[in-house]
Amino acid sequence: MRKKLLFLVHRLPYPPNKGDKITSFNLLRYLAQRYEVYLGTFVDDPDDRQHVGIVKSYCRASCIPEIIPTWGRLRSLQGLLSGEPLSIPYLRHPELKRWVCAVLENEMPQAVLVYSGAMAQYVSGRLALPMRSVLDFDDVDSEKWRSYSASKAWPVRWLYAREAKRLLEFERRMAAELDISLFISREEARLFARLAPESVERVTYRTQGVDSQYFDPALTFENPYPPGAEPLVFTGAMDYWPNIEAVLWFADAVLPRIRAARPAVEFFIVGMRPSSDVQKLAARPGIRVTGGVPDVRPYLAHARMAVLPLRIARGIQNKALEAMAMELPMVATSDALTGILSHQSFAPRVAERAEDFADQVLAVLKSPPPPESRGRDLVLAEYDWEANLRLIEQLLETGQIPAARAVV
Repeated sequence: MRKKLLFLVHRLPYPPNKGDKITSFNLLRYLAQRYEVYLGTFVDDPDDRQHVGIVKSYCRASCIPEIIPTWGRLRSLQGLLSGEPLSIPYLRHPELKRWVCAVLENEMPQAVLVYSGAMAQYVSGRLALPMRSVLDFDDVDSEKWRSYSASKAWPVRWLYAREAKRLLEFERRMAAELDISLFISREEARLFARLAPESVERVTYRTQGVDSQYFDPALTFENPYPPGAEPLVFTGAMDYWPNIEAVLWFADAVLPRIRAARPAVEFFIVGMRPSSDVQKLAARPGIRVTGGVPDVRPYLAHARMAVLPLRIARGIQNKALEAMAMELPMVATSDALTGILSHQSFAPRVAERAEDFADQVLAVLKSPPPPESRGRDLVLAEYDWEANLRLIEQLLETGQIPAARAVV
């Protein structure tokens, strides 16, 4: 008889069309082959309701209430009165709380996996031996809010700084309660170990994964770009502030320099739910905003290069790994490549200033390189999903961090 696993994740783990959902779906798919999975999650996008049946097919039991963002934001304001971080009441739901309590009491799962720090509120104070527990923070979210605050004016600066402080306090409490805290890269794990030194011996890391058979340059795709264009592509969820900030900066500071030298260049922003600021960019010459697309691979396969002008980034970027898997030339900021390991002679083109970024792009356009197989080699060597998932299974089974994954 298989062991039981309580798996909590902040967003329905399907479809795997953005960073966190790619991770959570692969976790669900892998763990469902090894455990009876009790899944607690949320539908936070009405379009995802159609996928609930697929998710349930992986589970022994599930609780999947809906979060309405407007009401969630109103609940967040309770944090100003309670002293909590605002993101905690946003994900607080009485139905899910009752269900989790019932699973822990009646099913007594041998293992608990929490994906996203805020979901740890549902098991806080309710875990007991011999239950093994892993909290996959992914990124240090409190540090993300600290970064946001630096670029905002008052009162938003104050609000974001408050969230960073309160959220770090919560993260430290949850890391102290659960057996192991897991992060997306060694860099993120070391950062958290510095911020939460009391938990340093129970902090470890994985790496992000990419499906290298799906993102395969040997596959053939129809060209989605207009004839004669020299397309640069950026992919990602376009309601996410780091992505929004990245494309706005690129459109304002970098693209005009490139198009002055090569007018045929067009910047394609490919990703679901573009914000109003991103949508406005489509009115500018040389910028296309596609919104969500059924498949990003044609846009990668036929682009001249990927551009990753992220200046606020945490952890390993799926968009970088996907471009590398497709052997696509890439110009990126150092933040966009955080956690990407060096590998033999693979040397990504890195630029921080607008003029340097434009120069790097123009150099690639002037002398197109051959397919960048070393980027794909790195993906195959270090970012395979199965290796990541085996590590998480080992953590759940043993409650011990392998010596090679220690951060001290």
